[in-house]
Amino acid sequence: MKTQSWLAAGVFAAVAAASPLATSPAKAQGALVMYCGVQEEWCRAMSTAFEKETGIKVAMTRKSAGEIYAQLKAESANPRGDIWWGGTGDPHLQAAEEGLTQEYESPANKDLNDWAISQWKAAKQRSIGIYAGALGFGFNTQQIKSKGMAEPKCWADLLDPKLKDDVQVADPNSSGTAYNLLATVVQLMGEDKAFAYLKALHKNINQYTKSGAAPAKATSLGETAVGIVFIHDAVVFAVQGDPIKPVAPCEGTGYEIGSMSIVKGARNLDNAKKFYDWALTPAAQGLAGPAKSYQVPSNKNAPVPPQSPKMSEMKLIDYDFVKYGSSAERTRLLAKWDREVKALPK
Repeated sequence: MKTQSWLAAGVFAAVAAASPLATSPAKAQGALVMYCGVQEEWCRAMSTAFEKETGIKVAMTRKSAGEIYAQLKAESANPRGDIWWGGTGDPHLQAAEEGLTQEYESPANKDLNDWAISQWKAAKQRSIGIYAGALGFGFNTQQIKSKGMAEPKCWADLLDPKLKDDVQVADPNSSGTAYNLLATVVQLMGEDKAFAYLKALHKNINQYTKSGAAPAKATSLGETAVGIVFIHDAVVFAVQGDPIKPVAPCEGTGYEIGSMSIVKGARNLDNAKKFYDWALTPAAQGLAGPAKSYQVPSNKNAPVPPQSPKMSEMKLIDYDFVKYGSSAERTRLLAKWDREVKALPK
């Protein structure tokens, strides 16, 4: 396993703040239907700022990445959405492969980090990287102390019998975060050992949530001792003083390239392209930090929130986005997880 050099080599240094967005509303210019795969606050910030700057009326719906992929598939004969912004890259890649999204090359591509362009190339120009974030977990410091446990530092620590019914993670069918976990442990451990691990972990799971970020909030509130999430989602609650500690697992971990795609057959195609170009600017990507989203932005000139996890200091696997974002592999792994893990008794 090796750290991706294009993620580590200076990508994560903070840069100068971007120029502010226009403050006066533009003349009305039509509509845009946006499917948003990040947290509600960031979704609202993006849709509101774009609407204010362009005058284009945005109808935004927030769902997890797996849910948006399923919606695009269900609507493929009569597309209702225009732009899919955010969410893990794997379902974006599957949607691209299945012809649910369309090719587009933005003038902003020249300003993006290599990992964002790698996603675009893997998707055959049908998706682009907009942020990066590492997978890990957060634990409630008070809960762990009350159990008389040492602080968990590794994936293996989550199998401790003291954590029975006290670990939470999302369902990989609806959540890109949880699918990233599934694909990560398969790559980290090998498939047989990975599924043995997930079966053992199942004994400690109290709930498979719909949203990938939900376990972070539950952990911060003490509703569960551990939440498996993208590390930046745990940081949100640590920053506000909740008793949650983010962890990058000692064995190594995977990461996401959060992505953006234009829906094939979009009714408001011109406006979708306008949003796509705008969303890749430093100003638009600079909306993340104030919205309490601490992912690493894809534009080299966008401000990196100071709270963002230092991915260059983590032990990251060489995540195979092409393989694990393919329709065949995602379908196979999800079916196997349903059959061999989720169906198990507690």
